[in-house]
Amino acid sequence: MARRTKIMIPESRQALDRLKAQIAHTDDPEKAKYEIAKEKNIPLAHGYNGKITAEDAGKIGGALGGGMVKELTRMAMEQLRINPPKN
Repeated sequence: MARRTKIMIPESRQALDRLKAQIAHTDDPEKAKYEIAKEKNIPLAHGYNGKITAEDAGKIGGALGGGMVKELTRMAMEQLRINPPKN
């Protein structure tokens, strides 16, 4: 059961997909979770994956989501360093 979180700015979907692929070290955002699973030695297959544990699923999603948040935070801090807010 795929769940797609609704993003606040639909136009950013493509950029978020590129970031997801970057975090997973792949060119295709659809393959990102499989690349992360492979790195973590989790047997994730295309199709039904009801046999994997919630812990393993969390490791995959956590690595992707956490990596994306970390990179977005780094990018924002860099922008603030370059263009500090004017009071």
